[in-house]
Amino acid sequence: MGTDRQIWLLSELQRLLERQVELTRQGKLGEVETLGEQAGDIAKEIGQTGILEQPGFEEQRERLAELYRDLRLTLSDQKDEVSRELSRIRRGRRTIGAYRSNIARKAR
Repeated sequence: MGTDRQIWLLSELQRLLERQVELTRQGKLGEVETLGEQAGDIAKEIGQTGILEQPGFEEQRERLAELYRDLRLTLSDQKDEVSRELSRIRRGRRTIGAYRSNIARKAR
């Protein structure tokens, strides 16, 4: 594989990871998943070439590792936010159920 192709793969993976982090912060998880599939294919190809183990690619390796960490943290934050929202919804449903029961008893 030519050096131009290897450099393109690294740049494309970086672009996809940066976009995933951005979309995760916006809560657009469906788009994150789609980009994740593309990033996975590129990461697999990069792994097969062994480019990141070659001298001169330390900076790219570190940048990609940093982006993966950012993505994991951002996804974790998004998961926590969704969990909190689900808890609020469940509490609201229980409250509505309690009001409904009270209204039904008073109507008898």
